[in-house]
Amino acid sequence: MGLSKASCNVFLLQLFIVVCLVFQCFDVKVHADLNATLTVDASGASGRQIPETLFGIFFEEINHAGAGGLWAELVSNRGFEAGGPNIPSNIDPWSIIGSETSINVETDRTSCFERNKVALRLEVLCDSTGNNICPADGVGVYNPGFWGMNIEQGKKYKVVFYARSTGPLNLSVSFTGSNSVGNLASTMIKGSASDFSNWTKVEALLVAKATNPNSRLQLTTTTKGVIWLDQVSAMPLDTYKGHGFRSDLFQMLVDMKPSFIRFPGGCFVEGDWLMNAFRWKAAVGPWEERPGHFGDVWKYWTDDGLGYFEFLQLAEDLDALPIWVFNNGVSHNDEVDTTAVLPFVQEALDGIEFARGDQTSKWGSIRASMGHPEPFNLKYVAVGNEDCGKKNYRGNYLKFYGAIRRAYPDIEIISNCDGSSTPLDHPADMYDYHIYTSANDMFSRATTFNRVTRSGPKAFVSEYAVTGKDAGQGSLLAALAEAAFLIGLEKNSDVVKMASYAPLFVNANDRRWNPDSIVFNSFQLYGTPSYWMQLFFSESNGATLLNSSLQATASNSLIASAITWQSSVDKKNYIRIKAVNFGATAVNLKISLNGLDPNSLQSSGSTKSVLTSTNVMDENSFSQPKKVVPIQSLVQSVGKDMNVIVAPHSFTLLDLLKESSNLKMPGSDSSTWSSI
Repeated sequence: MGLSKASCNVFLLQLFIVVCLVFQCFDVKVHADLNATLTVDASGASGRQIPETLFGIFFEEINHAGAGGLWAELVSNRGFEAGGPNIPSNIDPWSIIGSETSINVETDRTSCFERNKVALRLEVLCDSTGNNICPADGVGVYNPGFWGMNIEQGKKYKVVFYARSTGPLNLSVSFTGSNSVGNLASTMIKGSASDFSNWTKVEALLVAKATNPNSRLQLTTTTKGVIWLDQVSAMPLDTYKGHGFRSDLFQMLVDMKPSFIRFPGGCFVEGDWLMNAFRWKAAVGPWEERPGHFGDVWKYWTDDGLGYFEFLQLAEDLDALPIWVFNNGVSHNDEVDTTAVLPFVQEALDGIEFARGDQTSKWGSIRASMGHPEPFNLKYVAVGNEDCGKKNYRGNYLKFYGAIRRAYPDIEIISNCDGSSTPLDHPADMYDYHIYTSANDMFSRATTFNRVTRSGPKAFVSEYAVTGKDAGQGSLLAALAEAAFLIGLEKNSDVVKMASYAPLFVNANDRRWNPDSIVFNSFQLYGTPSYWMQLFFSESNGATLLNSSLQATASNSLIASAITWQSSVDKKNYIRIKAVNFGATAVNLKISLNGLDPNSLQSSGSTKSVLTSTNVMDENSFSQPKKVVPIQSLVQSVGKDMNVIVAPHSFTLLDLLKESSNLKMPGSDSSTWSSI
């Protein structure tokens, strides 16, 4: 006798429910087995102050991070030098408006600037009258910027260029759409032949009447004659403090609260060949007189508008300590012998004088002429980048070390050689440690500095990131592994003085490296999960690391720490618990805070932030910029003993608001107490 269709459906439904209940019970049992306890000495008596310098940022000119990124210049190849000193040369990305019968364009070496002699010559063959009439919109050239200029309605843009002409000048300067459609802003530059018989600087202020993120700058005319152009610049007026930094990207850096900024590289400092290495003396002074150079490692031209002075200014604007990395006579493919390196040593000494010298010094006076009479706060220099294995590095390094130590005994000098496993064989204040690796390996390196000697130079972890298939273009998995590594650095901050992620920026149109912290194009931007992860450490600089211990059962995928810190906004005190769950199963974390008055913690004002997502390989994008970002909620029950579920593949942060209380501070004697 068979079952009816309805009876069969009921039976199957009942069976499904039973199976689900069985598996649910099994799942609960698994979750219950994954327990951990974090015991914290919250009194602070056994705590240790974290260096004020621990977490900062590293800027390298890579991925068009500066040129076409943080540096807000809209014009690419503004001096026409990118094609090289030989003429005729390639003027890319400049393009010609008009046909061969109406205009002839070529480069020549007639510029008034001695260090960048190439200029653009426009021979206009058509006219407003006669047999060869120019098109109504004129002929000339246009520049698309760095994959489109972002022109926004109501904003002001300063256009500067140098011009010379054989006759009267009648030049239209305009922002248009990418196909010359739509006039977003324009002005006419007019003058007699005598006005422009010699090179003349022209400045114009354009106010945009519409928005287009894919605009271009056009210079056109309908007047027959020959016009020369050079050093064409277009900058928005709303850069940070007028210092030239793109405001939205700059704000992303501000939010990180970096204690330092290492610059300008990286391999950018070395070059594949010394002839193409970044040299600071060519990147100071008036922007029109900077020759620019081809960065042969990352394969693009930069006008060096973002030069040595601007990097120092950036550090000051961020209230971050500058760390200058200079070339030590070594590139990827050639080296200066130690017997001939003294000119490079002098170049470094001159660079320090530029930053720190008074206005009467040779190089300090040049800094003052650029609008910064007071010295910059340069306290750290790095002798080269990743050069320790090169034949001449150690010999060259000692020449730099000795000269800088004699002239500037307070400056801390950073060696490229890794001293984490083997003591350095030369003097240094810090040693450089770089790590790019898989997620599992990065997670395991949370304990790397547990085993480092507690004497000698401290570590500067100036470049770290998960790379390869684990990282994609910025995955949650990568961020979690890096977070665990940073907790390890925080716990070992007695021997680790500084740390910074790399790279910082990538223009989505020119990915030379994956992943990166901040992704942008002409008008959009977002932080990768690794960017948001770093914000969880933004209050660690100068905070107190609390002594804590973690006991876990059946799981080695959890790492946690505790600090106390004071908010610079509300001046209130917090205990911050950070916990990374690198595993695929939730963990029930019991937190025991010892040494606190039971009533010293407040539920009101205590928050929980969690960085996680449905898939460990999830990434952010322009279409979903907040797919993987911290989600904050209020902590409902706060006390000395708390239970927190740490979700699978997550980074959890608890900020527990404290009443002001008298607690013993680390490093104080037995009779001294203060409020934290």
